[in-house]
Amino acid sequence: MPSADDQTDASEAAELRYVATFDPDAGEQASDAVVTAVATLTGDSPVELSPLYEAVEPDALDSLVRHARRSDDAGVHQLWFSYEGFDVGVQSNGEIRIRRGPVAAEP
Repeated sequence: MPSADDQTDASEAAELRYVATFDPDAGEQASDAVVTAVATLTGDSPVELSPLYEAVEPDALDSLVRHARRSDDAGVHQLWFSYEGFDVGVQSNGEIRIRRGPVAAEP
């Protein structure tokens, strides 16, 4: 559940199912964190999941987060994609939001 100071709108909060974090400042890769988080939700081993590159280019995802971290004044960047039957939203602040179902059009 989002914290009280979370800026997520009410409709997204109602759909939110899982939040995971990773530490981009410590060199943790967003791509690795996504696979680990989804594997935790499905109860599978990360190697049993389909390759992440079938949903999103892992190097591009990691590069986006690194670039956004260097552009500190640009705010939080976010990318949504579908993976293993979940909507996965990766934020440059190290937060991963996971919802069940296809990605809805973002406003």
